[in-house]
Amino acid sequence: MKYLVWVSRIFVGILFIISGLIKLNDPVGFSFKLEEYFSQGVLDLPFLMPLALGISIFVVIVEVILGVLLLIGFKPKLTIWSLLLMIVFFTFLTFYSAYFNKVTDCGCFGDAVKLTPWESFTKDVILLILILILFFGKKYILPLFNAKTNWIIAGVSLVTCVLFANQVLNHLPSVDFRPYKIGANIQEGMSVPEDAPKPIYEYAWQFKVNGQDKIVVTNGEYPSVDGEFIGVETTEVQKGYEPPIHDFTIEKEGEDMASSILEEDKLVMVVAYDLAKSNRDAFADVASAVSKAKEKGYKVIGMSASSNDRANKIKEEYGLDFDFYFTDETTLKTIVRSNPAILVLERGTILQKVHYNDLDELEF
Repeated sequence: MKYLVWVSRIFVGILFIISGLIKLNDPVGFSFKLEEYFSQGVLDLPFLMPLALGISIFVVIVEVILGVLLLIGFKPKLTIWSLLLMIVFFTFLTFYSAYFNKVTDCGCFGDAVKLTPWESFTKDVILLILILILFFGKKYILPLFNAKTNWIIAGVSLVTCVLFANQVLNHLPSVDFRPYKIGANIQEGMSVPEDAPKPIYEYAWQFKVNGQDKIVVTNGEYPSVDGEFIGVETTEVQKGYEPPIHDFTIEKEGEDMASSILEEDKLVMVVAYDLAKSNRDAFADVASAVSKAKEKGYKVIGMSASSNDRANKIKEEYGLDFDFYFTDETTLKTIVRSNPAILVLERGTILQKVHYNDLDELEF
């Protein structure tokens, strides 16, 4: 039991720290995932949606601190109970998501590691077993250092997490795991290799043969059955290759202009996924940055999921000398964790990407 506790302690502690730090690197992204869970179609807790960012920061900091406390063996009773309650809740959440197919990615490891709902649930079940081992063997969890040193380590960990969260909230994630990171080419991200795996489907053909229902399953070919055809049901049994970027459009009056716009040698994108939620004060700096870009010969466009009326009001109010195009809100949230933000591209390759607090760092 003693060795089981040690193995569980190290594994759980390290996993909680890694998982927490990955999400702490991008708390805004994790808050989007929480909003998805809180939505009416999932847990139906819409009153929590405005609090999603605060909840995300609190949860991920607690996750990191619990991992640290477990590793150093400080406050074992409080730590184990907290871990147990957290993993029971997460296990319920991932099972609910998997069984009802409500949320296709739990966000457990942010954008760094994508898990299917059932993979997430399996991971939480394993963690639950390991934490139960810790619960029943907590007498073997002894502190590594004296009380003063443990308090210092816990305090430094907490302060470091808070400072790190403040940094990424006011700028951008320190490490970008998304397909729109600096250096990525959007067209290449949307392309599908010739040798990419194709999806595999099963077709259940239903016939009426001599008054009896008969179902024949094939992989696509029409079966040779001497009977009356009733219908067919199609099931995807194996997913095909999905490119990293598969939902990117730049629409104007219903026409997708992405292919032509991304061929621009000098392109600036002003991204604001929801103009109603944007930091309005930042648009004065955006207007200044856009003016400098146009002087250098850049084509400038806006990208938002807001209505044309709202976009026109923002343009008029802040003197924005560019047109807004429509792009899906989720796509814009994925591109950059700032509202608004500016990207600089060259023939579809992202050269710069900045938070509205860092517009002065742009180089044209």
